[in-house]
Amino acid sequence: MKKYGLIGKNISYSFSEKYFSEKFAREGISDCSYRIFDIQDIENVKDVLADSDICGLNVTIPYKVEIMSLLDEISDEARQIGAVNTVKVSPDGHLSGYNSDVYGFRQALAPFLESRHQRALILGTGGASKAVAYVLNGLGIDYFFVSREKRGESRFLTYSELTQAHVKSCPLIVNTTPLGTFPRTDTCPDIPYGSLGPDNLLFDLVYNPQETLFMKKGRENGASVSNGLTMLALQAEKSWELWQ
Repeated sequence: MKKYGLIGKNISYSFSEKYFSEKFAREGISDCSYRIFDIQDIENVKDVLADSDICGLNVTIPYKVEIMSLLDEISDEARQIGAVNTVKVSPDGHLSGYNSDVYGFRQALAPFLESRHQRALILGTGGASKAVAYVLNGLGIDYFFVSREKRGESRFLTYSELTQAHVKSCPLIVNTTPLGTFPRTDTCPDIPYGSLGPDNLLFDLVYNPQETLFMKKGRENGASVSNGLTMLALQAEKSWELWQ
């Protein structure tokens, strides 16, 4: 049996196991399984890899950057991004890292993009934010990162520094933080939602629940919104392709 799985921390909310189990059943793939590996430290991934049947792993919060130091090979794109979310395990134990978030985000975002989306706010500075920034760079969209901690760099803002003017001048706002994820559905990034309007597009990488508080507040103020469910499916299929 070929085994695949997702490593992360406190990730019981994940749909990945359900997605791949349904994929295997739908496509008649009977020699593969997929499960969640909820680990408390990146070093615990070595215990997961001790199983010689492991052929591939997805990587999520908070290990997309930390996993890189454990890999034998990293794709040029993932190295440029600075984050890995897909690991291929060769029969000899060789570990290769890739980033399928880029493909998933680019394809999921494309149907919503309009000419006015020339500037963006990326909420969060973790591994997922790096893939989002990479895509926006490729699309020629200027952006600011927004985080809790002050960085002292022109491209970085803190939430306390975020103004109505930023929200109005950056129509695209992407949430890469876990805020709002089940079961803590009453949380959301601290942005001036009252300044949002029809020109804004709020894209949330969170997919459980399907409408987060971030999205709900955006929609109530006239913004267009999208969750991360389509991105999840797209990056999952790209991961499967990389594992073969």
